[in-house]
Amino acid sequence: RRAMSTEAAAQAGGAVEFGERERARAAQRVTLVGAVVNLVLAVGKIVIGTLGQSQALVADGIHSLSDLVSDAVVLVATRHGSREPDPQHPYGHGRIETVATVAVGMLLFGVTAGIVYDAARRLTSPETLLHPGPLALVAALLSVLAKEALTRYTLRVARRIRSALLRANAWHHRSDAISSVVVIIGVAGSMAGLPYLDAVAAIFVALMIAKIAWDLSWGGIRELIDTGLDPEDVTRIRQVILSVHGVRAMHMLRSRRMGADALVDVHILVDPRLSVSEGHQISETVRAKLVRELEDVTDVMVHIDPEDDEVQAPCAGLPLRDKLLEELHRRWEGLEAASRIRQVTLHYLDGKIEVDIRLPLGAAEGADAAAVAELRRRAEALEDVRRVTILYQ
Repeated sequence: RRAMSTEAAAQAGGAVEFGERERARAAQRVTLVGAVVNLVLAVGKIVIGTLGQSQALVADGIHSLSDLVSDAVVLVATRHGSREPDPQHPYGHGRIETVATVAVGMLLFGVTAGIVYDAARRLTSPETLLHPGPLALVAALLSVLAKEALTRYTLRVARRIRSALLRANAWHHRSDAISSVVVIIGVAGSMAGLPYLDAVAAIFVALMIAKIAWDLSWGGIRELIDTGLDPEDVTRIRQVILSVHGVRAMHMLRSRRMGADALVDVHILVDPRLSVSEGHQISETVRAKLVRELEDVTDVMVHIDPEDDEVQAPCAGLPLRDKLLEELHRRWEGLEAASRIRQVTLHYLDGKIEVDIRLPLGAAEGADAAAVAELRRRAEALEDVRRVTILYQ
């Protein structure tokens, strides 16, 4: 699924899927566009804010500079996060995106602290308040238009390639657009005779940045500590698993995120008398259906249980096949029927072993039948054996 090309998906008539390389290229392209825009805006707002005497606009320019740093973080993360799994990272490198998202959030907190400190200092010293002019107002308006366009573009790509890191960077752009709106209000108020509004606007800008910083950082930290998926997603996963024919019940459902991907582990209960291959087929059906029907799920580990090991007696400590057969053949020594056994199947259930023995059809007649009965009696005398079933073919 992850390696499926966009062309193949389009020909199949389904939703377009992106492999890791396609995701990385798309993320790098939109990030480079954002970096160029941020560089122009940062330089422009700082220069015009200084010339136009607007503290809020200068703060907004510094905010745009922080966007440049976050763009660099995104470029590094998408380049390394898209690498294929290797022996040291068997689950891939998706967490690089997560760490980078937290780094962007921390960066925004630093920007917030700097802006609030400078604005508060000027508010407590009225003589240091700035008096912005029309030039600052025009620059702030152009910044709003440019950053909003960049936000929409980045969000569109983020949804298409399912990148939490790009989505974080898009909201970083949006925070710049919103902060520029506040700058417009502050500059306009200062021009109208309320000089303190420019500094107040700078503080409002900082508070908005802080809110976004918290959302990004907390979301990334939750992912790093393997927080499960949202309850509605878990409910949907349960519904999909239980809809597969052959699944009697399920337990120990665990989920977590790794970058854009959701990973799921689950134990499913099947008929204990099924063959290994049929149980495996059911588990593969569960895995394939989850990946197909839930967009973010890319990896599923399904454990097959013949009984609910949360409530049944554990089978730990019971002898494995080689040890049990060794003891059975020792007890069957001297019985001619034992040499005619075609197959022995073991069932480990509820803390005991149930044994199925296959014999030729002729062993069910006459003296052979008595020998078979003795075969069963000696086997059932073993402490770990609950029942012996004789099957003829």
